[in-house]
Amino acid sequence: MKILHTSDWHIGRTLYGKKRYEEFEAFLQWLVETIQMQKVDILLVCGDVFDTGNPSNRAQELYYRFLCDVANTCCRHVIVIAGNHDSPSFLDAPKALLRTLHVQVIGSTPLKKEEEVLVLYNREEIEAIICAVPYLHDKDIRTAEAGETIDDKNAKLVEGLKKHYEEVCSIAEQKRRGRPDIPIIAMGHLFTAGGKTVEGDGVRELYVGSLTHIELDVFPSCIDYLALGHLHIQQYVGNQMNRCYSGSPIPMGFGEANQEKRVMLLEFNDAKPTILELSVPCFQQLVRIVGPLETIQAKLNALQEEHSQAWLEIEYSGKDLIPNLRELLDESLLDSTMEIRRIKNKQVMDRVLNNLSKEETLDELSEQDVFIRCLDAYKVPEEERKELIESYTEIVQALQEDDANAE
Repeated sequence: MKILHTSDWHIGRTLYGKKRYEEFEAFLQWLVETIQMQKVDILLVCGDVFDTGNPSNRAQELYYRFLCDVANTCCRHVIVIAGNHDSPSFLDAPKALLRTLHVQVIGSTPLKKEEEVLVLYNREEIEAIICAVPYLHDKDIRTAEAGETIDDKNAKLVEGLKKHYEEVCSIAEQKRRGRPDIPIIAMGHLFTAGGKTVEGDGVRELYVGSLTHIELDVFPSCIDYLALGHLHIQQYVGNQMNRCYSGSPIPMGFGEANQEKRVMLLEFNDAKPTILELSVPCFQQLVRIVGPLETIQAKLNALQEEHSQAWLEIEYSGKDLIPNLRELLDESLLDSTMEIRRIKNKQVMDRVLNNLSKEETLDELSEQDVFIRCLDAYKVPEEERKELIESYTEIVQALQEDDANAE
């Protein structure tokens, strides 16, 4: 039995305003071909299918066409869970229809834990048991109480998440009783302790506070493979090969430009997986160039000689003031198919304001950065900031996770 583990597609995501549908389409087409070539039996999609809770019609069309294409391959089962970027009710809406294509979707957290335990059959034989746990929202695993501190909330979140996995895995163990050769595979969308991220990858904190980076001992030992989503760098958790983030298949920002993207191919003989990393092709080259003007132009010339079609992020770090940097760079790329998506030229503002101020644009600031600038402007004392920042972060997360499609 072969299983393919992937996550964090973020269909519909843009890069500094540039739409990327061609990349998503190319990846999904490659994934269908890979499923066919590798003779994959089960596909696991571990959350963040879409980049927003209200995906565009084009993004939806790519998703549904992909599921139809997979239905015409050797793949017998597709399991999709919601991530923190997804609208649970949006993913759930067509689940009855998708079931006819052998696609099972768990968007919202079901009232009955049994609904997250999927027993998969190959003809009459059970071949795997999947604990399909979607992204667990705060309200799914914790009851708020008046007067509790952030630390109290964090402790309850971790305990609630641990209890949820214990209950779901207990049901799975009951279903495979007497059959240790049947693997239990758990899915999840969360941030484990020690997980790696990079600047600009768009990975949001899931809960308020770093304590809610989940330790590995939260997950029951009966899990033969833990398929995770949320972090965009492919990585193993705690150096355990059977606890894994597949990572995003497409670089979400220039910080991921040099990463090799992967999906995970598992082959089970009895309950023990053999794990193979499959490299995903690069569908759109991203290049970040940092340096003085001479370095930037030399790199651009080298890329032009390679007939590159890269999208570029350029950071000018030279000492000379070049106010017309954008015009100079655009001229050097007149006969090129490369595109400059962003230029950072901090020398302009530094010189004009005599280093009294730093040039900042909103696309460089997170929501928390903006709030801290507000605290600075109103001269809020340092001792009051921690609680204000935590409360603000909680409000922002509630807005981000609000399911506008739910009624």
